[in-house]
Parts: sequence; structure tokens; C-alpha cells
Amino acid sequence: MVMRRAVPDTVSGGIAIESRAESERSAAFRGLAERHLDDSYALANAILGNPSEAEDAVHDAVITGWRKWASLRDPARFEAWFRRIVVNTCRDHVRRNKRRVTTDIETAAGLAAPDDTHAVHVRIQVEQSLAQLKPDDRIVLALRYYRDLKIDDIAAALDIPSGTATSRLRTAHLRLEKILSQTQPQEGVR
Repeated sequence: MVMRRAVPDTVSGGIAIESRAESERSAAFRGLAERHLDDSYALANAILGNPSEAEDAVHDAVITGWRKWASLRDPARFEAWFRRIVVNTCRDHVRRNKRRVTTDIETAAGLAAPDDTHAVHVRIQVEQSLAQLKPDDRIVLALRYYRDLKIDDIAAALDIPSGTATSRLRTAHLRLEKILSQTQPQEGVR
């Protein structure tokens, strides 16, 4: 962040007032953004499935939010507004990295450690299956199950009608079920 010195009013003819207003604007954005960083990171990680990609996406979303901060008319709507920016940023990251498959070292190390508990196996299987879904399917599932949003809130976050959000969620469920059923080991086959 670039610090700006306030010039006395008598010399600048009002520049100090602009700097003060700009400083207050910056502090307001920073406070709201910091309050929502953890949730934004969790959402980005759920969509992208990669902690370092999620960090990059949230960073990019904060920059985009700052650039578009003047377009937010009601600061009380910051959470929904910023969530939409995070979702769109994640969508851009998924599309940009569609062909490149990366694995976070921390995640890979965790997967390599022997652990035969059923819950861990299921979680890994679900995460791998989610990674195979289209970005829009991952986004709608992440908003529903990782952010626990209702259909109307999902619709608002994606700027689509509620009926479309319901349909997309149902379609994403079906696609996830299909992928999961294909990865289930068949009984009697070794």
C-alpha cells in the first residue's frame, strides 16, 4: 500500500481533504475485506481444490474488489458483492488453468501418508471427483455445501434466477454422483 502524505489545506487547496477521504475509503475497504478473508479463502479452496491456487484467487479478488470498490453503493451488501467477485475470480482461475494440473506439496504429502480410515478415503474420493466437474458445477456445489448458502443466495451470488440455481445444483449433484459411482470399487473385483 502506498502511503500518501497529507498536504496542509493552506498550501494544497483541498488536497488534504481528498487524502483524508481516500484514507477513510481505504480503511473501510480493508476492514470489510479482512473480515471476509477466511470465508473467501474457504470458498476459493472448495472451488479450486488447491490451497495455493485459492490464496492466489482471493488475492486477485481483493485487488478486483479494491478497483471496483466505488461501484458498491451499499457497504452492508459487501459480503454478497465480494463473494461474487471471489466466485468469478475462481471461475477465471479454473478456465485459465484448465489444462495444467498441479498438486500442492502439503496436500500431496498428506495423501501419501498411510491412513486407512474410511472418512479420509471418502473425503479424498469426493475431492478428486469434484476436481473432475466443470467449473460452474464446482462453484454451485461449493456455494451450497461449503458456504451453506440457500438457493436464493446462490442465485444472487451467480446473478442468475433461483430456478436456474436449483437446476444447476441438481445437475451438479447428478454429475458428481455419476463420477463417484464410476470411482467406487466394484465388489468381488480386485
